[in-house]
Amino acid sequence: MSVAKTLLIVYHSLTGGTLQMAQAAAAGARGEEGVQVRLLEARQAGPEDLLAAEGYVFATPENLAAVSGLMKDFFDRSYYGALDRINGRPYAVLVCAGSDGSNAARQITRIATGWRLQPVAEPLIVCTHAQTPEAILAPKHIGPAELERCRELGQAFAAGLALGVF
Repeated sequence: MSVAKTLLIVYHSLTGGTLQMAQAAAAGARGEEGVQVRLLEARQAGPEDLLAAEGYVFATPENLAAVSGLMKDFFDRSYYGALDRINGRPYAVLVCAGSDGSNAARQITRIATGWRLQPVAEPLIVCTHAQTPEAILAPKHIGPAELERCRELGQAFAAGLALGVF
């Protein structure tokens, strides 16, 4: 009997958009037999969670063209505890952006490169077009098509883990 593999989804969400994306990815992944999904808020996650998982989804809002401060805090607290202990493991990135999101995705990619992780997909960026202070701080509602993309990413990632593809 094979042991279930763990997909760790670490997220931070202030206005709910990133949480919706992370939950959709988790829902897609949970449909795959042989994969346990752990959905953790960035404040709750640390290096021990990374070490206990075989794959990762990192989900962040774009704040001032960067990952959110609490997501950066997770990476800061976890980086050295996981360094050279998670080499080669697969990861994916979700970004909830007001305009572009590419810099936040690039930051996570650079951190993942330092950990020697392997990307399983291009960063999935959902743009909310929130540009005013009111729109930026307002609760986000991610549309069904975008949530489906997140769900599909989670499903494909979990299937790859279960099959040993990555």
